[in-house]
Amino acid sequence: MSMTDPIADMLTRIRNANIARHDKVDIPASNLKENIAKILYEEGYIKSYKSMDVQDRKVLRLYLKYSRDKQRVISGLRRISKPGRRIYMGRKTLPRVIGGFGTAILSTSNGIMTAANCRQTGVGGEILFYIW
Repeated sequence: MSMTDPIADMLTRIRNANIARHDKVDIPASNLKENIAKILYEEGYIKSYKSMDVQDRKVLRLYLKYSRDKQRVISGLRRISKPGRRIYMGRKTLPRVIGGFGTAILSTSNGIMTAANCRQTGVGGEILFYIW
């Protein structure tokens, strides 16, 4: 059976593992998901990530990040553009998530980027999700 929205599946796995306070979560790997994991690592939402083979399948393992008193670093995830309804924004109308405390992740012609990087480079694209 094919999956219709692999990004939503990735976000749901991260959200569920984060709520259960797991140290790591395994996600079926793809180049898109690896690029998203790289952005999440660079923005400080996860500790680290690595691609590995588990039982002859490629898996992306994300190590979740918590504060010293076990408070979640990721307090929310929201999928914006969905397969049934794509949401695109130009470079001048890029959103600010929770007044700048969150991050919007976009798929652009230059690859997967944050909204702040899109503003600097002057490109727009499809808004994949918000994270805060």
